[in-house]
Amino acid sequence: LVNIGDAKSPACHPATTTHRQLSPEELKKAGVSEDLVRLSIGIENIDDILEDLEQALAAA
Repeated sequence: LVNIGDAKSPACHPATTTHRQLSPEELKKAGVSEDLVRLSIGIENIDDILEDLEQALAAA
């Protein structure tokens, strides 16, 4: 699970992690869709973060 106070830059899928207990109606009301990915940007070098994101999106 993502630690918001971390210095790293993790990503999570709220629909299957932090909001997994919600019904489809509750997810919609909360603005959480199946294709939503939450990024928590830390203090890593921005070029490293962008490179990691580009690689992840290319592999998806």
